[in-house]
Amino acid sequence: MTAFINGSGGGGRAIVRWGLRQPSGIAVDWLNDHIYWLDSETRRIEVAELDGSNRRPLIWTNLHKPRALVLHVAKNLLIWTDWGSYPRIERAYLDGTSRQVIIGEDLQWPNGITIDYPTETLYWVDAKQHVIEAAHLDGTDRRLIKDHGLPHPFAITVFEDSLYWTDWRTHSIHTANKRTGRDHAVIHANLAFPMDIHSMHYQRQPLPRPMDRVGCAVDNGGCSHLCLPGKDSYRCYCPHGLVLLNGTLCSDRPNNVLVFAQRSNLRMISLDETIREALTKDPSIPEDTSAHPHMDTVLPVEDVVSGVALDFYTTDDLVYWTDIETKTISRSHLNGTEQTLIVKDSLDLPGGIAVDWVTNKLYWTDAGMKRIEVSNLDGSMRSLLIWDGLDKTRDIVVDPQDGYMFWSDWGKYAKIERAYMSGKSRKVLINTNLKWPNGLAIDHNTHLLYWLDASSKTIETATLDGKNRKPLIKGTMSHPFGLALWEDLIFWSDWDTKSIHVANKTSGKVGQAFVKGLKGLMDLRVFKQQRNFVSTPCNIGNGGCSHLCLLEPNNYTCACPTGILMKGDNHTCHRQPMESLIFARRHDIRQLSLDTLYLADVVLPLAGLQNVVALDYDPVSGDLFLPDSAASVILRVSLDGTKYIKIIQSAIDTVEGIALDTTGRKMYWTDLKRRSVEVSELDGTNRRVLFTGLDRPRAIVTHYPSGRLFWTDWGEENPRIEVADMDGQNRSVLVSSNIIWPNGLSIDWKNKELYWTDAKANLIQAIGLDGRKRRILVKDVLHPYGISVTGQYVYWTDWETKSLNRTLKKAGRPVSTIREGLAGIMDIKALPGPTIGVSVCGRDNGHCSHLCLRNPEGFSCACPTGLTLKDHQNCNLEPSTYLIFASKGSLRRISLDTKPLWDVPLDIPGTNHPIALDFHREKDLLFYTDIDLDAIRVVSLKNLSHPWTVVAQGFNTPDGIAVDWVADNLYWTDAGRKVVEVSRLDGTSRKVIVKTELLEPRAIAVFPKRGYLFWSDWGNKSKIERAFLDGSNRTVLLENDIGWPNGLAIDYKMGRIFWNDALTDIIGSSDLDGKNRVTLVSQVPHAFGLTLMDEHIYWTDWERTSIERADKDTGDNRKVIRSGMEAIMEIKAISNLVQGGWNACADKNGGCTNLCFYLPSGRKCACPDIHDPTCRDRPVIKTLTSLEEGDRTEKSRAGDLGSDPLDDSNGLVPVLAVLGLGAFLGLLAVLAVVMWWKYKEQTKMVEGPQRGALTYTNPTYSASNSDVNTDRKPFTWRRMHHDVNHQGRMFEEKGEVAALISEGSSVEHESPPPTPPTRPDPVA
Repeated sequence: MTAFINGSGGGGRAIVRWGLRQPSGIAVDWLNDHIYWLDSETRRIEVAELDGSNRRPLIWTNLHKPRALVLHVAKNLLIWTDWGSYPRIERAYLDGTSRQVIIGEDLQWPNGITIDYPTETLYWVDAKQHVIEAAHLDGTDRRLIKDHGLPHPFAITVFEDSLYWTDWRTHSIHTANKRTGRDHAVIHANLAFPMDIHSMHYQRQPLPRPMDRVGCAVDNGGCSHLCLPGKDSYRCYCPHGLVLLNGTLCSDRPNNVLVFAQRSNLRMISLDETIREALTKDPSIPEDTSAHPHMDTVLPVEDVVSGVALDFYTTDDLVYWTDIETKTISRSHLNGTEQTLIVKDSLDLPGGIAVDWVTNKLYWTDAGMKRIEVSNLDGSMRSLLIWDGLDKTRDIVVDPQDGYMFWSDWGKYAKIERAYMSGKSRKVLINTNLKWPNGLAIDHNTHLLYWLDASSKTIETATLDGKNRKPLIKGTMSHPFGLALWEDLIFWSDWDTKSIHVANKTSGKVGQAFVKGLKGLMDLRVFKQQRNFVSTPCNIGNGGCSHLCLLEPNNYTCACPTGILMKGDNHTCHRQPMESLIFARRHDIRQLSLDTLYLADVVLPLAGLQNVVALDYDPVSGDLFLPDSAASVILRVSLDGTKYIKIIQSAIDTVEGIALDTTGRKMYWTDLKRRSVEVSELDGTNRRVLFTGLDRPRAIVTHYPSGRLFWTDWGEENPRIEVADMDGQNRSVLVSSNIIWPNGLSIDWKNKELYWTDAKANLIQAIGLDGRKRRILVKDVLHPYGISVTGQYVYWTDWETKSLNRTLKKAGRPVSTIREGLAGIMDIKALPGPTIGVSVCGRDNGHCSHLCLRNPEGFSCACPTGLTLKDHQNCNLEPSTYLIFASKGSLRRISLDTKPLWDVPLDIPGTNHPIALDFHREKDLLFYTDIDLDAIRVVSLKNLSHPWTVVAQGFNTPDGIAVDWVADNLYWTDAGRKVVEVSRLDGTSRKVIVKTELLEPRAIAVFPKRGYLFWSDWGNKSKIERAFLDGSNRTVLLENDIGWPNGLAIDYKMGRIFWNDALTDIIGSSDLDGKNRVTLVSQVPHAFGLTLMDEHIYWTDWERTSIERADKDTGDNRKVIRSGMEAIMEIKAISNLVQGGWNACADKNGGCTNLCFYLPSGRKCACPDIHDPTCRDRPVIKTLTSLEEGDRTEKSRAGDLGSDPLDDSNGLVPVLAVLGLGAFLGLLAVLAVVMWWKYKEQTKMVEGPQRGALTYTNPTYSASNSDVNTDRKPFTWRRMHHDVNHQGRMFEEKGEVAALISEGSSVEHESPPPTPPTRPDPVA
C-alpha cells in the first residue's frame, strides 16, 4: 500500500496485490525509486518500482522465516533477519548478488533491524533472548546494548542518540540511549498491536545533488525496466518472464514461460537452457537450493479462488483459466491487464480448457454439467458440442492442424476420447489399463498424444489415432495432475509432492523437481509465441457461417449457439429457438430450447436483475416482461438484452405474478404487498387497479377466447383460485377446497384446462375453465412453484429439488427431471405461447379513449385508476377532487372521486426525492422540493412530462413550501440557512423575510385573504408562529406542549389552523391567534404531512406508512386511506373549490414592479434582496384596492369560499362616491393603458416552458425529458420511524441537511428534530 503521510488521498492505494501471503518486511530505496519487501510464507525477497510495476524476485532460496528488512542505499546494501531453523542476519547487494551471512550465531528470534547511517552501525532486537544488539555492517564488533526490560521487542529504529522500539507484551513504544541502553523510558503506552516503527527525518534519507548522482540514479541507468545497483556497478534487469535483449532493453512480450494454476494464484516461471540442468542431477541426491536458478512469480490477476485449467492465445498474449469455485472462465493478458469474465453461467466443474489458435475458438469440459462446449474467444456464441455419455471429464486439448479434439474422462468407465472439433465422429481411443486420466498434451511435430494417470502413476504416449501406446514414465510420481510439453521436455504437476517435475519427453529420463513447496498445484501450460498455423476455410469469411465455423479433418462445419437450429442451407442459424421454455432464477433468466435433441439452458444476456420471480413473453415483439421486486420495477427487455425499458417503476412493490394479454395488448399483474391486481397497456400507461384487499396474490393468467382472468391467492385463512372477467367484472372463487399453497398457474388453451401447483399439498392439479372436472395430475411433488403447459407436456419448477421437471399432461406420468442444480428457480413460461387471435377492440381501440378490456360479451371501456367515464367511451382527464403527496421517488395522486382510494404515480420525469409540495389551482401548477436536486421545481398538472426548475441556488434544506395563489408568490422555509424566503412563482425577486430566532423551520402555510403567514419550528424550543405575508408583525401563537410540529393546514372558512406533532403524537387545532386550542386526534405515531378537504383532515404517517383521515371538527371516524406507503412526506388536497379569496395584490400585482404583499393594513410593494434597478417599493400603476372593488373579480374566480369570520374591512364605499370618481377614472384610462403596457414589460409571470399547447396526459405516461440535470447524486433510504425519546439530525459536506434517525445512531446532536430525510438509507 502507499499513502500520503498527511492522510490525504483517501485510505491508501494498493501497489502489490498478487502472490502475497505474509509480507512482513518492507524497505524503500529512496535514491533509485525502488521498493523491496520480503514474505515469510512464500520465502522470498522481491523488488519493484515504487508503483509496484516491474516486479521481480530477487532472493528466493534458502530463506526460512525472513522477518525484517533494511537498506543502506549509499553502500547498495540490503540486510534482513531470518528467525527460521537457522536464525541469522544476512546481507546482499541491491541486485541480490554477493549474498552472505553476517550474524549467524547466538540468535534465536531476530526481529526488527535498523541502521544508524552516520556511524554505519546495525541494530537489531531478539524477542526470544530479550536483547538489543549492535554490530558493524559486516557483522564485526558485535556488542550488547540492552538485555533487560524487553519482554517481546518487535521492531526498532534509531534517530540521533536514541533507539526506539515496539514491544508486543507491554503494548508500548520504548526508547533508550543507542550506545549504553540507559535512560530507558516508555513514550507511548496502551497500544493494541504495536508493530513496525520508523523515525522520519530528511537526514534518514539524504539525497545527493543532481551533479553527484551516478548509476541507476541517472536516467534509470539507461535501462528500459529495472536498474539495480551491485557492488561496484549496476545492471539492467527485466520483470519476470521478459528477456533482456541487449543489456538495457527488455522484450515487450513474454516467451517460453511455464504458467501453472495454484488454486488462488496463477504463477509463471521462465524457461531457458538452465532448466535442463535439472535433468543432469540425480533425483535421489538432496538438492543444493542455494544454487537453485528457477523462481516463479504470480500473474497479477484478480479474484482467482480455485483455478484449475488454463491455456493461451499467444497472438494477443492472453491466458485463459477456469475456476471451479466461482464456476467461471476468465481471461487476461499475461501482465494482468484487461481481465475479463467471459463465461459465468451454466458452469459447474469446468476442469479442462483449450484454445483453438487457428480459428479463434475456446473449448472446455464440465464434469458437473457433463458437457463439452465451444465458443468464440470472448465467450460469445456458446455452443454445446457433446452432452451424451460423458461422466467426469477432465482435460481437453485440440489439434487445429488435423481438426481433432481430445479429452480425458475419469468416471466409472475411464477413457480418453477423440472427436472432430465440431463434436462429430466421436471415438474412444484409450479405455484399458486406465483409471484416473488427468492431464493431456499433444506433440504437434511428432503427432503424439501424451497423458498421465494419477492412479497408476504413469505418463504414456500414443499416436493421435490411439495406436502404438507406450509408457514413458512409470512409478516415479505420486499424484500427477497437469501436463505440458516444451521442446524436448515434459512437465507435470504433482499434488502430493507439491512440486513441478521435468523429464525428457522421448527417453523419460527424470530429473529433480525444479519448483517445490507449492500446495494446490493444478494444470500447467507453456506459453510459446510461435505456434504452428495452418490456413483453413474458416479463416476466409468465417467459412460462410452465420455463427460458428468449426474445424474437421480436411473440412469444416457450421454450428449454431446452444438450442438454436440450423436452416436448410447448413450455414445460417435461426434467430431464436422455435419452441422453448423461459424460466426465472431471481438474478438471471434462462432459456431452454425444445428444438434440439439435448435439453440445455442458456442464460440470457440481461444484466442487473436482482429478484425476478415471475415473467411473461410477447410473441409479437419478442420481448420479455419481468417484474423485479428488489428494484420495484416491471421491465420490458429483448431476449438479446439490447432493449431494456422500465415500464412501471413507482407505486409497485412485490409483483409475484404477471400475465400478458397478447391479443388485446394488455398487461396484468399481482402485487403481494399492495394486495392488488392491476392492468395497463403494454407500455405501462393507463394503469387501472382491478382488485384490492386481496390476501397473498401470486400467479395470474388470462384466457382471451373466454375473456376470463385467473389468479391464485395463498392467504393462510382462505387460500383459493379466483376468476373474473378481464375487465374486472363478475369476480368469483373457482377453487377453494383442498387447496393450501397455490403457486403457479397455466392454461391449456386447446383443452380449456387450468393447471396449478400446490407447494403445501405437494400436488399438481387441473380443472376445466368452467370449474368442472377437477383432477390430480402429479402427487408427492416436494415444492412445486412455476408451471407451464405446451404441446403434450406439463413443465414445472421445484424449489426443494432445485429442478425443472415435466410429465405428460393427460396421464401425469412418467415424471422426468430435465435440469437440476437450479437454485432459486421460480416462474416458467413456454414459448411462443398461445395463438394470437383477433382483438374484439379492433383497430380503433373500441372507440375507447383509454382502456379497452376484453370480457365474455365482447369488451368494455375503462379508465385509469381515479378517473371516471363521462360517457360509455371517454374518460374525464382529471379527477375533480384528489390528494397529491410526495413519496419514495415519486409524486402520487389519490382520486377521491372513485373507489378504491388508490395511489397513482404522477409520471414526472426526474423526480428523485420530493419532500414538500403545494399547488396553484387557477394556473394548474404543482410546486415541489426535491432535495436530491437541491431545487424547487414546478410542473403543469395539464402536462406532467415537462417539469422545470424555479429555484436552484442559494438554499440548503427547503423543508416546506407554500403558494400565495392571489399574489402569485412562492414561500419556503430553509432549515439549513434558518430563514423563511419568498419569491415570485417563477423564482425571481427572491427575498428573505424572516431570518432571526429560527432554529428548524419546517411547515409553512399562507392565508392570502387575511394577509397571514404561518410556519412551524421544531428547534430546541418548538413553536408555531404567525406573521404578515412580508414577515412583519411576527407573533408566537403556540409554544407550550409543542414537540415536533410537522404539518400545517388552514381551514379558510372556519378561520382555524391545524398541525400535527410527531413527538406528542397528536393532531391539534386552534384559532388563527392560537386560542381555543383542541386536540383532535391522538395516538398518531409519526405524522408528517397534513391537509384539509371538505369535512376531513388528511395526514401522512411515517411509522404506519399510511395516509389517514378523520372529521376535521371532532377527530372522529378515523380511517386509513392507503397503507404500505414507505417514506411518505407532504400531502395536499386539490379540487375546484379551493384557493378562493381576493386581496389588492390580485389586480395587476397590486401595481408593484416585483413583490406584492397583502397585509391587513393593505398592500405593500417590496424589492428582492439582490438589487434590481427597475424595482420600486410602491405601486407604479393604479389598481383595485378594496375588497368591495374586488368582489366582482372574486365572484368570477372559481372557489369563492364565502365570508371570512374574522373580516375587519372598513365597510362599503358609498355608491355615490364611486359614481363621482367615474368621470375622473375615465379621463385617466388612456394613461393607465400606456403605463400598464410598460409595466408588463417589466413583470414576469409564471407561464412555464414554451412548448406549445398544454394537453393533459394520464399520469402514468412515460417521461420524455427534463430541463434540469437529474443525475446528480444518489439517494439512499433510511428506515424512518418515530421514537419518543430521540429524533436526531445528520450533517453532510454540503452543509446541514435534515434527516430522521432512530435513537442509538452514531450521529450525535443535542436537539431532537423531525424534518424530512435528505439522504436516508433503504428501509430494511
